[in-house]
Amino acid sequence: MNVDKQVDASGLSCPLPILRAKKALAEMSAGQVLRVQATDPGSVKDFEAFARQTGNELLLSETVGENQFQFHLRRK
Repeated sequence: MNVDKQVDASGLSCPLPILRAKKALAEMSAGQVLRVQATDPGSVKDFEAFARQTGNELLLSETVGENQFQFHLRRK
């Protein structure tokens, strides 16, 4: 998958991964894809809710190893 921007929110707890993603998405154009890496287990549900509330599309939500999570969001 083509990724236009990346955010590493590893080691950060809620709500910081979402806030970093929100800031990055604000700097992107419609249709571009953001990859976020996080270590907070709560970020899985947080990113699902964030996508629903903002209208950005959650393309990927996966666990990558122990306590490593990766999300791909497409900017609306």
